[in-house]
Amino acid sequence: MTRSGKVLYVIVCAAGPAPDVGGLVARAQGDGWTVQVVATPSALDFIDVPELEQRTGRPVRSRYRKPHEPKSPRADAIIVAPATYNTINKFAQGVADTYALGLLSEAPGLGIPVVVLPFVNTALAVRVPFQRSVDQLRAEGVRVLLGPGEFEPHPPSSGPEQIDAFPWDLALACLAPRFLEDPPISCDVPPFGISGRMLS
Repeated sequence: MTRSGKVLYVIVCAAGPAPDVGGLVARAQGDGWTVQVVATPSALDFIDVPELEQRTGRPVRSRYRKPHEPKSPRADAIIVAPATYNTINKFAQGVADTYALGLLSEAPGLGIPVVVLPFVNTALAVRVPFQRSVDQLRAEGVRVLLGPGEFEPHPPSSGPEQIDAFPWDLALACLAPRFLEDPPISCDVPPFGISGRMLS
């Protein structure tokens, strides 16, 4: 079990697996997390907002709060899943043009652990800007679950066939060593580049 009182932000992007984010929320709650769901603006059309709000007891956040609205609790950890090509690139570049990206922009500087679980196809994953973004995020201590044994990009137009195999649980497992008193596994493996390996 996680230590009591820990808050997990689940940032969900507009990608195929997004409608299933409730399963990740439920598993995180089962591990003792208090969960705050944050959606990118485009992801609002992918997820069941009322169901997630009922499950967490908290509003799904997609914009900065108004002055009279209560603050969300500070995150102890963040999972970005599914993370899109666009969000990963903007996160690496420090772009903060949405509430979700604003949170991510600050997280490394605040020492908040961030796990990124992508959902991208091979045509996007081989792009130099994307590979550079992954390397930059890893250099800042962000755990990007991309490559053999983690998320492996799929051929273009095959995304719907990959949704059921999306490795939601891996993101939670990678937070366990930091937050469990007796961690059963460790994801603290050396980061690896994806150039020349991911698609070989």
